[in-house]
Amino acid sequence: MIPTLLVLAAFAAWAWPNLVPLIEKARTAVPPLTPRHYAAIALVAAAVAYGMAPSAETPPTPAPDAGPLSLSGLFAGSTASEDAILVGAMCQEIADEIEFASGKPEGYLATGVAVDELRRRVREFRCRGISIGDRQPAARDAIAKYLEAAVGTDGGPLTAEQRSAWVAAYRDVGRAATDAAQ
Repeated sequence: MIPTLLVLAAFAAWAWPNLVPLIEKARTAVPPLTPRHYAAIALVAAAVAYGMAPSAETPPTPAPDAGPLSLSGLFAGSTASEDAILVGAMCQEIADEIEFASGKPEGYLATGVAVDELRRRVREFRCRGISIGDRQPAARDAIAKYLEAAVGTDGGPLTAEQRSAWVAAYRDVGRAATDAAQ
């Protein structure tokens, strides 16, 4: 803004003798201004000043906490985004089902084997037998490693703490897969 004003001032100083007759001629040719004209000029000047004013820069939004698992870059191929979204939705649904089962009578998802059977059936019903893990081996391996570390491989009876760990683990996988799709 300042360099532009300096250039205009230099031009006016250099061309002043030639500008004075033009200014006088324009002054006599223009009809007298009314208050409405002055208001319009003020609004235009305010709009120009607002547009030229430096904007307050907002700091960039930090990336959300990726949590304990990140699947970014592990889904590959032409179906990567679709597969990641599907895995995310299935894992969230499995977590919801495990959480729902915590209030049900004993025997309903009472063991680690039952939870794994639920996962297998969800995949079969939703994917019609197609294995996303076969298409996405890197994501499959990362998810398996994470679930093994988070909840273990014990297929025995679930305690309340173990059930909560399964819910948290599947929610983490669901969030990570959904994030990977974006």
